[in-house]
Amino acid sequence: MSKNTNERIEGINSKIEQLENERKRLMNLQKQADRKARTKRLIERGAILESLITDPANFTNEQIKTFLEKTIATETSRKILAGMIAQKPDTQKTVDSKWRAKQMSTAPGEKQTQMTMGTD
Repeated sequence: MSKNTNERIEGINSKIEQLENERKRLMNLQKQADRKARTKRLIERGAILESLITDPANFTNEQIKTFLEKTIATETSRKILAGMIAQKPDTQKTVDSKWRAKQMSTAPGEKQTQMTMGTD
């Protein structure tokens, strides 16, 4: 190959490397923004929960989790959540892909539904 062709190839390879580095940088910025938004959402929702519970410091995380699982498993809660989802059709796909209803036995012959995070 001629010197001119080799120089052009090297220049293109350099541009490819620069673009790949820029892509990585932008992806890292997006991940950072996503983490920041999630952290903010978790803090806000935790604050909302604590504002609705009397003396929240008296409960363990496991007790709060059990309370929420049992509350969400009620028919009334499922209807409220379904209504909220129906009001925002753009969130339906997100909710469907992240949450799964899982049957859990609570007593002989009785079943409750527990909402769990999916992995997709």
